Amino acid sequence: MATDTLTNHSAHAPEHEHHDTGAIKVFGFWIYLMSDLIIFGSLFAAYAVLSPNTAGGPTPEEIFELPFVLVETFLLLFSSFTYGMAVLAMNDDRTEQVRNWLVITFLLGAGFVGMEIYEFHNLVVEGFGPDRSAFLSSFFTLVGTHGTHVTFGLIWILVMIFQVSTKGLTDVTRPRIMCLSLFWHFLDIVWICVFTIVYLMGVL
Repeated sequence: MATDTLTNHSAHAPEHEHHDTGAIKVFGFWIYLMSDLIIFGSLFAAYAVLSPNTAGGPTPEEIFELPFVLVETFLLLFSSFTYGMAVLAMNDDRTEQVRNWLVITFLLGAGFVGMEIYEFHNLVVEGFGPDRSAFLSSFFTLVGTHGTHVTFGLIWILVMIFQVSTKGLTDVTRPRIMCLSLFWHFLDIVWICVFTIVYLMGVL
């Protein structure tokens, strides 16, 4: 009886170890997000201080196209929903659906980044680059930093699509999917703040 108990304990030990390791990874990623939050908080503060300084250049209401930015916003918001569906599929051990939802999330995120690059390109072509005024410098820095994070998230999604396709849902891939979920939803929340503070308040 004692031998059986010891055997059962030994059999379950690796499972508990993997679970604890995954929990530690997710907790550690929460700490990273808190540090990232400080960075974005600093950028929002800088924008709030510098945005009135247009140096005779364009004001926010003169260059922001709210309908265009609304489409961007809906793309990112919907990508957050599709990633949530990927997590639900992961909880039900549906590997193929996880991969499919990740692909859809990637396409939506790529559309968002593409629209942001298009907006930046048009502003620079019109002579409204980051060197034109303090307002534009803070705008490009804040929105560009968020866009860089989304780009990194897209690369991460591609990696997870590959790993899920080759390795399946394992004790290694599951925590990574959860960490990426936290990261993606965090970027969604930050963008809502960007849309409200920069674009919406800028044109009102």
